[in-house]
Amino acid sequence: MRFTTLPFSIMPQLALPYTSDMNSMQLRRLIKILNYMKIRNLYRFYLIIYLLLFTSYLTFSQDNRMNKIAIGSLVPSFKMPDQNGNLFNINSVLGKKNIVIYFYPKDDSPGCTAQACSFRDQFEVFKEADAVIIGISGQSVESHKEFAEKHRLTFTLLSDEENKVRKQFGVPTNLLGLLPGRVTYIADKTGKVIYIFNSQTKAKEHVDEALRILKELQ
Repeated sequence: MRFTTLPFSIMPQLALPYTSDMNSMQLRRLIKILNYMKIRNLYRFYLIIYLLLFTSYLTFSQDNRMNKIAIGSLVPSFKMPDQNGNLFNINSVLGKKNIVIYFYPKDDSPGCTAQACSFRDQFEVFKEADAVIIGISGQSVESHKEFAEKHRLTFTLLSDEENKVRKQFGVPTNLLGLLPGRVTYIADKTGKVIYIFNSQTKAKEHVDEALRILKELQ
């Protein structure tokens, strides 16, 4: 009885012994079994990945629910570096200005760029409403600086690289925790949150909603 291996063209990445005495039907059955095993192992792999992602999502969501900022909550204290590397303390504007804090996923992505440029274009209107604009995401100070300079942004961008403030606010995520949420919080001069707008896809509408709420305060 002579042994050889299955040709690579028949079973890529598999080189298993078979006998020359096998007829074509037995060979087809063997290939069918091996294909089934390959598909089953691939299915198990993706199932494990899915379960890990889902578990992480549930853990993150539970943490967010415990710390979630809601309408009527006071804006929590925090300090973070801005796009120029200066430490920004939220207490410097709490109780003095209306505040628009918006969390966004990533510098220079299409939706985030459109949103930031819309805030930039309405900057004077926000200023007339005695409001400050603060954008927060997980990118570095250098990334924020490049983003701000590229699009001539005139407001503060804060670097939350460890997502501490995002968790502090309880900002939800999308796609099983893979995509950071896009949420805007409006706070009045007492530091109380009076409105929250949550939409990943309606980036520019965050600006419209913020202006609408601020006009109601005047």
